[in-house]
Amino acid sequence: MRVYAPNGTAVASAPSVVRRSAAGTFTVSEADAPHAQSAAIALRTVGGIDALIALQGIEDPTERRRRAVKHGRRALDALDELKLGLLAGSLDQATMLRLKSVTADLKDGSGDDKLDQVLAEIELRVEVELAKAGIS
Repeated sequence: MRVYAPNGTAVASAPSVVRRSAAGTFTVSEADAPHAQSAAIALRTVGGIDALIALQGIEDPTERRRRAVKHGRRALDALDELKLGLLAGSLDQATMLRLKSVTADLKDGSGDDKLDQVLAEIELRVEVELAKAGIS
């Protein structure tokens, strides 16, 4: 039996024929002796792992925009929390750390120029507040 695969790595051979004599015993001819195994051929991947990872990295522009809007809203919420803490006189370190953590998300582009400008202004405001608090 022969198995055909796209990469040709699997080839099977027909089983050897065993002869039986009339007395009930059998013999194996020298031609039917076992053959040495050939080295295994390395399997090729279908499409490759790199191609799959590259496909996962491709994202839809609307998904990028949605994520950028979400990060902008988180930054505005953190700035609002900072404002309320300053007005109440109860500004805590957790608010400043949250404000610092949202700045990293604002650096990603959205693909929309107007949205990127708004996010840049929010990022600038966050950095000013962090600088005033002495957090770099």
